Amino acid sequence: MGLSIRAAAVACAVWLVAPAMAQDVRPKVGLVLSGGGARGGAHIGVLKALEELHVPVDVIVGTSAGSIVGAAYATGMSLTEIEREMGGLNTAMLFRDIERAEVPLRTKIHDNINYIGPEMGIQARGIALPKGAVAGVSMEAVLRRLTHRQRVEDFDRLPIPFRAVATDLTTSEMVVLGHGNLAIAVRASMAIPAVVDPVELDGRLLVDGGPSRNLPVDVARALGADVIIAVNIGTPLLKREEIRSLLSVSDQMTRILTNSNVAASIREMRPGDVLLTPDLGTVTTGDFDRLGEAALAGEKAAREAAGALSRYAVAPDRYAAWRAGTVVAEDTSRRPIDAIRVKGTERVNPEVVMAAMKSKVGEPFDTVRADGDIKRIYARGDFERVAYTITEEPTVGRVMTAEVSEKSWGPNYLRFGLGLSTDLEGSAVFNLAATHRATWLNQLGGEWRNDVQIGHTDSIASEWYQPLTPAQRLFVAARVEGMREPFDVYEEGDRIARFRRGYLGAGLDVGTPIGRGGELRVGLVRGRVRMLTDTSAVAGSLIQPNAQTGGVLTRLRYDTLDNLRFPTRGYAGEFRVFASRPELGADDTYTKLSGTLNGARAWGRHSMQAGLRGAKSVSDGDLPVHELYSLGGFLRLSGYKTGEFLGRELAFGRLIYNYRLSVPGLLDGAFFGASAEAGRIGDRVSRNSGAVTRQGYSLYLSLDTPLGPVYAGLGHTGDGRQSVYLYLGQP
Repeated sequence: MGLSIRAAAVACAVWLVAPAMAQDVRPKVGLVLSGGGARGGAHIGVLKALEELHVPVDVIVGTSAGSIVGAAYATGMSLTEIEREMGGLNTAMLFRDIERAEVPLRTKIHDNINYIGPEMGIQARGIALPKGAVAGVSMEAVLRRLTHRQRVEDFDRLPIPFRAVATDLTTSEMVVLGHGNLAIAVRASMAIPAVVDPVELDGRLLVDGGPSRNLPVDVARALGADVIIAVNIGTPLLKREEIRSLLSVSDQMTRILTNSNVAASIREMRPGDVLLTPDLGTVTTGDFDRLGEAALAGEKAAREAAGALSRYAVAPDRYAAWRAGTVVAEDTSRRPIDAIRVKGTERVNPEVVMAAMKSKVGEPFDTVRADGDIKRIYARGDFERVAYTITEEPTVGRVMTAEVSEKSWGPNYLRFGLGLSTDLEGSAVFNLAATHRATWLNQLGGEWRNDVQIGHTDSIASEWYQPLTPAQRLFVAARVEGMREPFDVYEEGDRIARFRRGYLGAGLDVGTPIGRGGELRVGLVRGRVRMLTDTSAVAGSLIQPNAQTGGVLTRLRYDTLDNLRFPTRGYAGEFRVFASRPELGADDTYTKLSGTLNGARAWGRHSMQAGLRGAKSVSDGDLPVHELYSLGGFLRLSGYKTGEFLGRELAFGRLIYNYRLSVPGLLDGAFFGASAEAGRIGDRVSRNSGAVTRQGYSLYLSLDTPLGPVYAGLGHTGDGRQSVYLYLGQP
């Protein structure tokens, strides 16, 4: 009797304890998140559903987009924070490394050249090219924010053990990343070949993990996962009619490789594993503006599989305890920086890098400011990769290190440009340009630049730019230049003569940058000008005899526009004072003022640009013929011929409206635009001079293309004339 009571008691105890024992020995769950660009938003929805179902995750393995979401979650970031951080992402933000406002003015003043193709390097072994269309600087800034809770380099010691998968570009092998800087590991995992620069890590050149293992089930299994929950968001193959170019063929080959290894990974799944394949519809890899839609699709797919997923759920209180142990509070302390260093420079003077940084020793560390520093350093144009790390050193304290990699295809660069335009009435313009730059010719950053253009305007120019201080706050610039440009004479809208205005001269400037957007120069110029005959019954020398020029030129330039082609914010202006003096070699004595001012604002898809241009002689003597200004043409009195009006003084203003027709990505997209312009030009443009005020209006469509912006416009004048314009390049 006693034995039976004891047996019954033991049985009862086992019955009571069995659920808890089952919980203790629950299978180890591995979450595998595949790559797929913007389609990776689905992973957020899957995680949300797993939290609601109380399914704990013991290890996470991610490829490309899957590594982004997986790394953020593994470091202890809550889903709410992940959604908030990723909700503001868009394609333009991720794939545009340079904010034009941060580019030095010395670079921006050449933006009017319509460059085609990438910047090339000239090296002893031949022409060298960048390894990707973008460097990934903006992308890394996002990844740092998503992984800033990382406290240890060993990914096994994260709140949830994690692995990122990349591909060795040299061997094509899968590379499993399990230690180091998490943001860099994720950046390597999503470095799309030919689009984003590869990452050099531990002696390997790494790119997107998709081609080697887009759904790394085997990696999660190797980490000890008993059960796999795999989320496949891979991009389907292009249809026959979608394969229309070299780029689409290349894209299709990548998709074939990816889909092939995904199929192999799915075959490795075992009974009890769960495969989720969200229906992402038309969301493509580049639709980062549609992350929210992708998240809803992932959540829906997980809910539909709730029966299978619930087998791995735990009691609510137990799940709450598990999740509490994996969420890491954000470090809100802003301890000061004790030291700032620059690592990786060879040619570039590290003092120049330090001068570009707003983070300062002794001031609290600020991630937003640090990210701005990195973008500012990259915008200089010397580096192919820029990042920063924060480390603790026992004898120093908190150290911020700017890690840079100088351009492997530098320091000598070559670019080509192309410009085309026509009004379909016999006036056509063609210009082919080439630019060579030799940079960092000495420790202070000496640079030699050469520009050549042939076509409508023939020109050649060479300038030596020499900073005088390590921080490049003062410089001298010596230049020589030659030019032959059309000088057209119109009567009643018809061109009656064309001459060629030729100039050969040299100059020496002293100047200083003003912040990132400004520059002041004062210099001496000396040259010779000739008027050459092109198509005219009158010799050009009768219009303008050969003349010697010389004087003092003062230039103030300022440019904070975010985009020269389709600006949405900022201002740009240039103001010149030229004093021509015989004592400096000139034949004529005169002083002229000229200036331009442009500004832009945007509201959603709508943007407005306002521009002013003026020129005036402030001396008693008239300007010589070779100094005449011109007006007319697309967006410069639309409807009239290009350069139809000549004068010694001018006043011009315009308003331009743009409506964005497509979302920007790697390119700016498409626009519908309209303009209203008014101008006066003549010997005098004051109210009593008799100069006529003319109006011009235009409607146009514009499209940013790999060859540059293309415009198709219709111009209409205030007196009823019309013109059609086609442009490739900046009008």
